[in-house]
Amino acid sequence: MDLNQMHEQLRALTDRAAVERLVTRYLRSLDEGPFDTAWARTFFTDDAWSETPVGVYEGIDAQLSSTGGAMALFERTVHFGTNLDVELDGDRAALRWNQLSTHVLKEDGGPEEEGGGPAERLFVSGGLCEAEAVRSADGRWRFRRLALRITWTQGRPPVLPA
Repeated sequence: MDLNQMHEQLRALTDRAAVERLVTRYLRSLDEGPFDTAWARTFFTDDAWSETPVGVYEGIDAQLSSTGGAMALFERTVHFGTNLDVELDGDRAALRWNQLSTHVLKEDGGPEEEGGGPAERLFVSGGLCEAEAVRSADGRWRFRRLALRITWTQGRPPVLPA
């Protein structure tokens, strides 16, 4: 193996580690916040596109408002990502991972159960994410596309604002 081949292998390994770190930090940020402009610029390109079960969002400002609005429905959350598959192609990476998300609804997050007691506040969803990450001009990897596909849920989902 010559020096150029070693350099290419090292670049592929460091790129893969950076993309995996992007996913890990993103999932952790969903649980920790805050959801501000710095958060959006850390994880998304200016032209980012995302799809969730409640809509499609285009542009970095839409990523911030949709995520911040969704996370405001919950008192606390825990997001797990596993079985991450990364396909690198230069400054672009195709990603896919399984996601398990546990949410505790806010006290005012929905209707009361019959009999007057509080409704169950735990909502769990499982599914997969498909994404495209790109290396930005500053050398950092960010999401350009992100689609969350829920395959199952358990518990009472949040009541979405009108």
